[in-house]
Amino acid sequence: MASKQTILGFDPGRDKCGVAVMDCNNQIVYHQIVDSQRAIATINRLSQAYKIDLVVMGNGTTSRDWQKLIESDLVAVPVVAVDEKNSTLEARDRYWVMYPPKRLQRMIPQGLRIPPRPLDDIVAILLIERYLAD
Repeated sequence: MASKQTILGFDPGRDKCGVAVMDCNNQIVYHQIVDSQRAIATINRLSQAYKIDLVVMGNGTTSRDWQKLIESDLVAVPVVAVDEKNSTLEARDRYWVMYPPKRLQRMIPQGLRIPPRPLDDIVAILLIERYLAD
């Protein structure tokens, strides 16, 4: 499904959060992991820089508190919760598509490879995609 809006994906967490921005051409123009204490400031900055039309966030444990914080800061931007079940496992697979293994790591079966960094930003991308697929 094509989107004609700029969407911010948000994977909330206690210590760190994943943030991603998909523009109106369905291109990921930003993805990053941020400290939870800086998440709202980052969302505000991205909202201004990219003219965000919608925030899509995971519906996990801390999501209700985060949703209230975002809605109080970004009054004109709607926030939609998306099912985040199995998103971390899916993000592991997506990581290897985005960053193909090199040298000897290619010999290790994909299911046994462990990404060398957290995947919260990739989860944020997947949340946008799940929203668009519904």
